[in-house]
Formats: sequence, C-alpha cells, structure tokens
Amino acid sequence: QVHLVESGGRLVQTGESLRLSCASPGLRFSSDAMAWFRQAPGKEREFVAVTSWNGLNTYYADSVNGRFTISRDNAKSTLSLQMDNLKPEDTAVYYCAAGDYCSQSRCFHTWGQGTRVTVSS
Repeated sequence: QVHLVESGGRLVQTGESLRLSCASPGLRFSSDAMAWFRQAPGKEREFVAVTSWNGLNTYYADSVNGRFTISRDNAKSTLSLQMDNLKPEDTAVYYCAAGDYCSQSRCFHTWGQGTRVTVSS
C-alpha cells in the first residue's frame, strides 16, 4: 500500500526551528513532485511548499517564504521541511503529499496522516 508518513512535529517556542520529515515506503518517490500543506485549527488546509521531482525547482507560500526550506533526498525517498523562526500562526497539522508540481491540493494523489506542530508564544 502506497502511503506517506510524516514525523518531527512537536511543541516549540516562538523563534525556534523545527525539521519535519516525510517517508514514502512503497511510492516511486523520484517520479513525483512533493509538497507540504498544513491545516490550522478551524481553518482550511493550505499550501506551504512544493519541490519538483528532482529538487531543482521549489515554490513557497508567501507566509513561509524565507523561513521554511523544502528539500528531498530521492536516494532515501524522504522529503523534509526545515522551519526556522517559527511563529504562533505556523501552528497546524502538517501534511506531505505526492503528485504534480503545483500549489493546489487537487494536484496531489497521495497524502500522509499529518504531524502536529504547535508554536507557543
């Protein structure tokens, strides 16, 4: 069964850094663009960042641009999200997804179960 597994979410303080990981057992990882989305309490899921199949192209939401870095290791079939200078508004469940290189949820065919990030002030 193809699925994605996120890890790394936890409670942090404002200004701290955190690194999320996404493993993809069973997925032809290197053939898909990979992305991170997030869903805050009471809000709709929103796009965070996407990387192309080879990692050469990336795109970020304005709200995280300059603070977050998406990267992938195709040899290890893992996706990462380095989050620096975290803010309370970054509090959300973070999901990784596999699909096409775009920023819309409809572009992605495989999703993980999510990992929770809480940023306290």
